[in-house]
Amino acid sequence: MAKDQNAEAAKKVAEAEKSSKKKAAGKDGQPNAFARLIKKIAQFFKDLKGETKKIIWPDAKTVWKSTGVVIVCVIIIGAGIWLVDFGLSKGIDVVLGINTKETTTVAAGAEVTDAANSVEIATEAATAAAAEASEAATEAAAEATTEAATEAAAETTEAAAETTAAAETTEAAAETTAAASEAATK
Repeated sequence: MAKDQNAEAAKKVAEAEKSSKKKAAGKDGQPNAFARLIKKIAQFFKDLKGETKKIIWPDAKTVWKSTGVVIVCVIIIGAGIWLVDFGLSKGIDVVLGINTKETTTVAAGAEVTDAANSVEIATEAATAAAAEASEAATEAAAEATTEAATEAAAETTEAAAETTAAAETTEAAAETTAAASEAATK
């Protein structure tokens, strides 16, 4: 009897689902896109709720133990990597014959001395270049001034010669005019 009741209940549920699908169905027998979207979203949240119920959460003691194990493992692996790196770098230094402390000090002193010498040489070169440039500029200015003065003097001489010629022509014209006036008055 219980089986019959369960079978009848299952049939009723199936019929109810079919009738609800027919009501939501469109012209082609499929539910419209909006109805399908709503059903899928609702199904997603039902499944989410079911999956969260299946989760077995650890107790606080287990969480602390696991956290401690992770921290200890990270420290041990980090120290191992550091030791390997340190050992390899020292081994390479020994193989290549590099003594970093002495070399660094000597090299730093040599670099400072070289830098100071380079600065002195650069300063001397810059001073010499500036003096040469100043001398060249002075010579160029004097030469330009001399050329300009010579050109100006030549132009002035030419202008004076033209003025003298014009004055002589004017005097000659004045004498001719005076002579002509005298002849006309006689």
